[in-house]
Amino acid sequence: METAEIRRRWLSFFEGSGHTVVPSAPLVYDDPNLLFVNAGMVPFKPYFLGQQTPPWTRATSVQKCVRTLDIEEVGKTTRHGTFFQMNGNFSFGDYFKEGAIANAWKLITGSQQEGGLGFDPDKIWVTVLGPGLLPHLPDGDEEAASLWREIAGLPDERIQRRGLEDNYWHMGVPGPGGPCSEIYVDRGAEFGPDGGPEVDEERFLEIWNLVFMQEVLSEVRSKVDFDVAGELPSKNIDTGMGLERVAYLLQGVDNLYEIDEVYPVIERAEEMSGLTYGNDERTDVQFRVVADHVRSGLMLMSDGVTPGNEGRGYVLRRLLRRAVRSMRLLGVQDPTLPALLPVSKDVMKASYPELEADFGRISQIAYAEEEAFRRTLASGTTILDQAVKRAKGNGESKLAGDQAFALHDTYGFPIDLTLEMAAEQGLEVDRDGFTRLMTEQRERAKADARAKKSGHASTEVWRELRDQGATDFLAYETLSAEASVRGLVVDGATVPALSQGQRGMVVLDRTPFYAESGGQIADEGVIETASGAILRVRDVQRPVKGLIAHTVEVESGEFTVGTAVNAQVDPEWRVQACQAHSGTHVVHAALRQVLGPTALQSGSYNKPGYLRLDFAWNSALSPETRSEIEEVANLALRQDLPVAAAYMTLPEAREAGALALFGETYDEQVRVVEIGGPWSRELCGGTHVRHSSQIGALTLTGESSVGSGSRRIEALVGLDALQFLGRERALVSEISGLVGARPEHLTDRIGQLLARLKEAEKEITTMRQAAVMSDAASLVASAKDVNGVTWLGHDAGAGVSGDDLRRLVTDLRARLGDERATVVAAASAVKDRPVVVVATNQGARDRGVKAGQLVKVAAQTLGGGGGGKDDLAQGGGQDASKIGEALTQIEQALGSA
Repeated sequence: METAEIRRRWLSFFEGSGHTVVPSAPLVYDDPNLLFVNAGMVPFKPYFLGQQTPPWTRATSVQKCVRTLDIEEVGKTTRHGTFFQMNGNFSFGDYFKEGAIANAWKLITGSQQEGGLGFDPDKIWVTVLGPGLLPHLPDGDEEAASLWREIAGLPDERIQRRGLEDNYWHMGVPGPGGPCSEIYVDRGAEFGPDGGPEVDEERFLEIWNLVFMQEVLSEVRSKVDFDVAGELPSKNIDTGMGLERVAYLLQGVDNLYEIDEVYPVIERAEEMSGLTYGNDERTDVQFRVVADHVRSGLMLMSDGVTPGNEGRGYVLRRLLRRAVRSMRLLGVQDPTLPALLPVSKDVMKASYPELEADFGRISQIAYAEEEAFRRTLASGTTILDQAVKRAKGNGESKLAGDQAFALHDTYGFPIDLTLEMAAEQGLEVDRDGFTRLMTEQRERAKADARAKKSGHASTEVWRELRDQGATDFLAYETLSAEASVRGLVVDGATVPALSQGQRGMVVLDRTPFYAESGGQIADEGVIETASGAILRVRDVQRPVKGLIAHTVEVESGEFTVGTAVNAQVDPEWRVQACQAHSGTHVVHAALRQVLGPTALQSGSYNKPGYLRLDFAWNSALSPETRSEIEEVANLALRQDLPVAAAYMTLPEAREAGALALFGETYDEQVRVVEIGGPWSRELCGGTHVRHSSQIGALTLTGESSVGSGSRRIEALVGLDALQFLGRERALVSEISGLVGARPEHLTDRIGQLLARLKEAEKEITTMRQAAVMSDAASLVASAKDVNGVTWLGHDAGAGVSGDDLRRLVTDLRARLGDERATVVAAASAVKDRPVVVVATNQGARDRGVKAGQLVKVAAQTLGGGGGGKDDLAQGGGQDASKIGEALTQIEQALGSA
């Protein structure tokens, strides 16, 4: 049974039993505790935590998930990968244990002809919470055990009691919790000993976990150490079935790497490498890494992640680069993603048809990242070679762990490549030191995650205020509104009043202020009372869904909870904010018109007068292309295109061709903003002008790279754009006056001046070199004997470059000949920074006198450093006044050599 068919049957089964099918949330989800969605229940957390009211009593989904805690371990076993799909069914105060168990048993053991999964009932084992673990459940979850006997007819020997580690679930923070029941399939004697999951979880494979949320936890200290405050007023069900695990059981293969959505990538890698999967465990690991990481990278890029050096982008970069590196270890040196990524797309598109439509953008990003990594490998190899050479030069047999870590962390150079290439040159790598630094980095990341996790507790005050009712959001309708103060918050706690000079947060029952979201910053303005008290609004946010909080400073008077107020948005601020946000949509549409449909927005930021937009593209825009985009945008402004907003369901919006921002999470009802009808149609919650002409003017001010496969374009709109153009005009006028040419002739005139300047610089350089070299003959006569070595030291005065000093010392060395050991040094100060160059001939080097060592002596005196080869070396420092002393130090070093 194909994986996509298992997915279809799951959704069909639960939809048929009254569940609403909820589409998978993007892997990039609006949860500060997570880089990616890592469990099927993540999108439902706000409902289980009581932060939001669920819009359904029953729901089901197949959720895309990514777990990347130990990327280095992927492929070493066949049990887990980074990307997986989690089937889930959920009940919010509807059915409980009996319904969950009945549904599970019917689906897994129902015949395949009738839409079930067709597992043999005699192969099913289950676990429940055992006795003596919790005071309020002295017999464990005997209720669940009894239901398994009644509904499924399971004998007691196939119902095993286990501990809190295995059969109790909570989120790791105060909130809901409860016992769970896990369902296992017996794979047969060839996979291990009999005796159920208590004995062997390789033979007895878990496929489904049913969580019975029935309790409220007040304190959570660890997985097995927590306090139960009491029962939940409304009991819930949360279940999770690993889709890939069920797939390999139903497809008759041994592990997830051999299922229909993964193995074709391995087959293509076999063709490219000439090697066979299953013949050698070392190469098998590389095949599995390739198959897993290509699929994970594909799915992350489909949800808008682009390679980068931080956060989600860094994870994606590691995945793609590890895949490419693994192919190199399999002997494939040519680009590999153009061959592998389409294979993964073809096997995944049955479940995710959007992959086909978006593959142009995805492949562009992936192939650019591989090309960048190939360049990294080239430069990293050079850096590694230098590190190896230094280690050998110092008589070391091991490359330092911090050097290996720097190669890995800074340059993206894989540790396995460092180990391999160092070994080829006869060096070991301090793997313990490298591992220690990696562990420290990982622990810092975990500590950050733990610190973020306490955010659940900090939202308690907002949840209490939200329980009083949602904030009535009026920003689309008006710039002022009468309202009542519902709550005041200072330093995370509610307070009864705010006084003059205080800063805090205010929650109103209704507000005209736009809260920051969708790239648009919050409104500014004032909140006033009838008595004249004034709050200056500095920021507006949504701490929990449905609640709007205003960050304020009390300019005068006092505000108390319950006070009647008038909230007023700064009208000029709003006008310019609308211009910027509508301008962002116009620039996005212009980009797509000029560059094509793959130039999709991946992020934006706009504030009054200014906008920036990040989009998928792998090369810089030419000046001509930028001009064309700007022209298309301004034509749209001149055409006075109507701007309209409408509400519809998410499927309706997608059917209409509305563009959604990657990584954003949308409700079932969404707001679609159009500019000129289908020319620009996007899901958007921001504020906008009514006609495109109201944007006023739009001028592009910059375009740059923000990571592999991603560019950023910046622009000004409205009055800011006109003022920018005015400054540009004034600057052109000033330059015209300075160079004596009309504006239309400036380019030619400045080109002529630059050519003349370049020619003059050449002449100056020639004259300076001649002046430096003119002293060479007389300088030779000043050479003297120091300890059997001909020594010549010379202070060339200020302004002589390092290049000229090198020419001088090599010329002097040649003039002095090879009959005697010879050392020549010359120094100068360039922009008050000393430079010294030392040259030695073969005779000096035969006596052990090396230029690199001597230049370090001088550089130490100058307050700097230096180095080079034995015959020629250069150094510098901070103190030009010590040039004479530095040359004397070299002479003294020769005297003691």
